[in-house]
Amino acid sequence: MSHAIPNTTCCVYLNLREGLKYIYLVTIVLQMKVLTILPVLIGALMLIVIGVSWLITPASAGTASRYNLDYTDADTVAAGKMLYTQHCAACHGKSLEGQKSWRSRLPNGRLPAPPHDASGHTWHHPDKQLFELTKFGPAAIVGGGYQSDMPGYQDILSDSDILAVLAFIKSTWPAQIRERHDQMNLRSMPR
Repeated sequence: MSHAIPNTTCCVYLNLREGLKYIYLVTIVLQMKVLTILPVLIGALMLIVIGVSWLITPASAGTASRYNLDYTDADTVAAGKMLYTQHCAACHGKSLEGQKSWRSRLPNGRLPAPPHDASGHTWHHPDKQLFELTKFGPAAIVGGGYQSDMPGYQDILSDSDILAVLAFIKSTWPAQIRERHDQMNLRSMPR
């Protein structure tokens, strides 16, 4: 008499054994897929976090830090006044009064230096534009062959020096003009 395992038992044993192999292989494949998909999921989560933080961050946060005219900081204003005296006062005046007849063109077709005090139009421009006009010069900003006696200061003053000069100028304006200028800055910031 042979002790052979009946066919049905053998099939069940093989199926069970094959089933365990299948479960084991599925587990490996799933682990591989999780490992493959994990960086994608982390990346997607990071994008969501960045997107949400952009939506809840005030519009002024990024731009203000770049072009902020800190006219309330005494050290910044003092440094700006010194730089203004050195680099700007010869044309714009010691008291920021500008040149005479600053709205009328000179014989060479250029405009005289405008005042930077409350009587001028400096405060009609947002911080970013004032910074760029100072750094690159009006001719570069206006373009189209526009000519100005004011050079760009990109090779003369650092960005923080330019911001200090502009902070000094803003510190001399009456409170209501500074407030209007602050409101214009908020409106001009991209979202």
